[in-house]
Amino acid sequence: MATTMSCNAMFAKTCRPSKMQARSRKNAVQPVGAAGATNPGVDRTTGFETMRKGVKVAAKENILTPRFYTTDFEEMEKLFSLEINPNLDMSEIEASLQEFKNDYNQTHFVRNDAFKKAAENIQGDTRKIFIEFLERSCTAEFSGFLLYKELGRRLKTINPVVAEIFTLMSRDEARHAGFLNKALSDFDLALDLGFLTKNRKYTFFAPKFIFYATYLSEKIGYWRYISIYRHLQENPDNQLYPIFEYFENWCQDENRHGDFFTAILKARPEFLDDWKAKLWTRFFCLSVYVTMYLNDHQRSSFYEALGMDTTEFNMHVLHETNKTVGRVFPQVIDTYNPEFKERLDSMVAMNKQLSAIGESDAPEIMKSLQKLPIIANFVGELLALFLMKPVEGGTYDMASNETALTY
Repeated sequence: MATTMSCNAMFAKTCRPSKMQARSRKNAVQPVGAAGATNPGVDRTTGFETMRKGVKVAAKENILTPRFYTTDFEEMEKLFSLEINPNLDMSEIEASLQEFKNDYNQTHFVRNDAFKKAAENIQGDTRKIFIEFLERSCTAEFSGFLLYKELGRRLKTINPVVAEIFTLMSRDEARHAGFLNKALSDFDLALDLGFLTKNRKYTFFAPKFIFYATYLSEKIGYWRYISIYRHLQENPDNQLYPIFEYFENWCQDENRHGDFFTAILKARPEFLDDWKAKLWTRFFCLSVYVTMYLNDHQRSSFYEALGMDTTEFNMHVLHETNKTVGRVFPQVIDTYNPEFKERLDSMVAMNKQLSAIGESDAPEIMKSLQKLPIIANFVGELLALFLMKPVEGGTYDMASNETALTY
C-alpha cells in the first residue's frame, strides 16, 4: 500500500489498537531486534531518536504521515456474504485469485551485497532523507499487511475466495515491509513493527471508504514505483541504492492489488453509481493527491538526489493515476486544469509556513494564533479544488499495457 492516504484522516475516527490488531500482531513482520522500547537515545550519524541501538523511534504522527487503518468488519462480512448476496458477481474476483496464487514475485525480493555497500556511501543529509523515505514506505506497506490480514481472517467462512485474496495481498505487503525494514538496517536503523502494531493509533474508515482509499493508494503506488524505476533505468548514475532496481516487478504487486479493488467495486456497483459516489470518489482523489504532493515537496531533496524534478514527477504520477482510476470512479479531479497545480503549489507554500511556525521558539498559544489564518486559507484552497469542474469517469475499461508509459 502506498503512502498517500493520510489526508483522509481529517474525516475519520482514530482509535487505539483493538483485539483485531492484537491478533494481527502475532502475524506481524518481525522487526530487527527484540520488541519493547528500552534505552532511548540518538543515532550519532543522523540525529534520529532511537528506542535502543539500531531501532528507530517512529516518526511522529501528523496529518501527512502513513496511518494504520481499521474498519467495520461486520459490515464487511455482510457485503461479501454469498448468503445475503446470492447474486454477487464473483467472476472478476475469482479471476483475480489465480493471479495472486501465481505469486510472480515469490523469488524477487532477494538481497545482495550491494545494498549495505551502497548505504555506506550515502552520507549527510541524503542519508537522512533516504531513511525517511524507507521508513514511510515500510510503515505504509505494514499498514496494508495488518488490514488485509485481518480482512482475510474475518471473511474466511463468509466468502473464501475474497478472504484468500486478502490473505495473499497481506503476504505481498508483509514481503514489501520486511524488505524495506531490512533496507533500513543497512543504514543502521530499523523499525520495531511489533511495537508499532501495539502502540500506533488506528484510523477508522467505513468499508466503502476503505475500498476507495486503498484502490487509490495501490494505483498511485504503482505509478510512483514504475516512474522512479523508468527514470533510473535511463539515468543509472542516479541509482544510489539498489532497492530501486526492484521497483519494476514490485509495482506489479501494487497494480494487481488495485485491480482486485476494481473487481470489488464493480461487484458492488452501489459504491459507484449515484451522486454520493461521485462526491466521495472526487473527495478521495483530491485528498490522496494533495497528500502526495505536499509530502513529496516537503522532501524534494530526495527526488533531487535521484536526478528527478519533484514537481514534474508528481504531476506525471497524478495525471496517470487520475486516468487509471477515472476508468472506475464515476468522477475524478481535472488534473490538467491549470488551477489544479496552481492551488497545489499555493498549499505547498502554506505548508512551509506552518512548518516554520511549528519549529519556531514562540509560545504554543502564539504558534496556534499564527497558524489560524494560514489553515483557513489552506482549507479554502482545498474547497476550491473540490469545487472545480470534475471529469466524468466510470467507463470500466482497463489499460492493456500501463507499464509501457514512462516518466
